[in-house]
Amino acid sequence: MKTSDFYYDLPEELIAQTPVEPRDQSRLLVFNKSTGDLQHKHFYNVFDYLNAGDCLVLNDTRVLPARIFGTRIDTGSVVEFVLLKQKEQNVWECLAGPGKKAKVGHKFTFSEKLSAEVIEVLDDGNRIVKFAPKGEFFAVLDEVGQMPLPPYIKEKLQDKERYQTVYSRELGSAAAPTAGLHFTKEILSQLKERGVNIAYVTLHVGLGTFRPVKVDNVTEHKMHSEHYSITQENADIINKTKQNGGRVICVGTTSCRTVESAMQKFGEIKECSDDTSIFIYPGYTFKCMDGLITNFHLPESTLIMLVSAFAGYEKTMNAYNVAVKEKYRFFSFGDAMLIV
Repeated sequence: MKTSDFYYDLPEELIAQTPVEPRDQSRLLVFNKSTGDLQHKHFYNVFDYLNAGDCLVLNDTRVLPARIFGTRIDTGSVVEFVLLKQKEQNVWECLAGPGKKAKVGHKFTFSEKLSAEVIEVLDDGNRIVKFAPKGEFFAVLDEVGQMPLPPYIKEKLQDKERYQTVYSRELGSAAAPTAGLHFTKEILSQLKERGVNIAYVTLHVGLGTFRPVKVDNVTEHKMHSEHYSITQENADIINKTKQNGGRVICVGTTSCRTVESAMQKFGEIKECSDDTSIFIYPGYTFKCMDGLITNFHLPESTLIMLVSAFAGYEKTMNAYNVAVKEKYRFFSFGDAMLIV
């Protein structure tokens, strides 16, 4: 299976630069994976396709305003840092650019409340940076940081909260679980009233989610690692749904990777906290997920491969081509697809 098999032609004007307001007004392509049948709806129509006894699995991670600009104390050079992973208190693995201006021992200031020093350069070019905040680190970061929007979004985000889901609470992601951006608190409340179960899992999304697949053979791609956790309470909700014959519908590929990683490791959903580098592509047998709400993903990405594994390669590529023809909005701030 070649990476090029997952290419589709996308006009640049279909890449959404700003989110739709209100959230649930985005379009929804309803995709029957058994028949390949497609229906054109809006996200607020999602009620029509979820049944009492089903379970929605939501990723409650919250995006860090992880993009910060530092001025090098000795030269005045400006370097962009993107926080990727906390190593210990106030010590983070970061992207840094331009890297030649951020070597070991170089010190930076970001504001009156935040300074830092590069203490290590890793083999892949990432930096280990020790920060010195005046006050609680995350509070200071919220003041100085910007949302690390994907590189294909050129517009400035007017409201930071628009790149967060309405149910985000566990701080730690470098990117949003974007399928969840369409939900409002009202929709979630109404779904509960109709008997749809809601389970929360946490997977902190890394910037590796945007990393292109650079090998020709899909199976040779090395997947990035991300941290996930599931509480016993939420594991019980998912397990009971399966036992009672309900469907487990994951909101986003991150929720999918979380539950499938747990099933792969334990044979059931149970309380756990671990790292996963699960790579799902056609040929994979799903062990937990019965339905998926997701956005439209980049050509040749691991995410379109995951969708193809679930819905079938030919049906998925056809759905994408129809979405292009019908001028759906693509990627992080774009429209949604419901696959059942």
